[in-house]
Amino acid sequence: MREIVLDTETTGFDPSSGDRIVEIGAVELFNHMPTGDTYHQYINPQRPMPKDAFDIHGLADKFLADKPVFKDIAADFIAFIGTAKLVIHNASFDMKFLNAELDWVNRDKLPMDQAIDTLEIARRKFPGAQNSLDALCRRFAVDNTDREKHGALLDSKLLAAVYLELIGGRQPDLVLAAGQRTTGSNVTEPENWKPSARPNKLPPRLTDQEAERHKAFIETLGDSPHWSKLH
Repeated sequence: MREIVLDTETTGFDPSSGDRIVEIGAVELFNHMPTGDTYHQYINPQRPMPKDAFDIHGLADKFLADKPVFKDIAADFIAFIGTAKLVIHNASFDMKFLNAELDWVNRDKLPMDQAIDTLEIARRKFPGAQNSLDALCRRFAVDNTDREKHGALLDSKLLAAVYLELIGGRQPDLVLAAGQRTTGSNVTEPENWKPSARPNKLPPRLTDQEAERHKAFIETLGDSPHWSKLH
C-alpha cells in the first residue's frame, strides 16, 4: 500500500482571497515504511509574502522570485502522488490550497477522500490534548530539534514518524503498547503474564495398544534403562 505524507507552506490562510502555495514537501511510504523517495518544491506565488506568513516559514520574496510557478510543477507533482492516500495534518487546509492551485491551472481536483487527516486521528486518540505537530512529536519522542521554522519537507518527515506512531508503529500488527503482549486472537495481556496449569488434563493421545508396544520395547533395553529415569 502506497501512501504520501504531505505538507504545504503558503502565503496565508485563504486561497479565495489570493493566498498561494509557496512550498510542497512529501515523503513516500510503502506498507507504512518510508521508502526514501521524497518530493520537494519551492513555488513562486506571484504575489508579495505577508510578514505573518514569513515569520512562520521564513520564505522571502527574493528567495522565491526565481522559483517555478505552480503551473510549471503541477504535472510532476500529480505524477508523484498518483492515486496514493495523502497523509496530511489538518488535511482540509492543505487540500483546499492544492485544489485551488489545480483548479487555477485547469487540472482535476483531488478528492477529499484521498486524504488521511492525522489531526483527526490524534484528536480521537487524545481528546482534549494538544495535537499540533510539535505536541505530537513530544508525545512520541520524535526528534524535532531541527524545526526552528515550518518547512514542508522537514514537516512531512516529522509527520511520517508521528503517523506511524499514531497507527501503532512501523509494523502496526506487531508493535505493542508498553507492558503488553499479543495473543493469537490479537487480545493484549499484561507483560507479566504466566501460563497456568490446565484445570483438567488433556486426554492421552496414545492408544492402549501403542502404550503396550512401548512398554514391551522398554523391557528389551535391559535392567534400569535410562528412559525409566526420565519417565
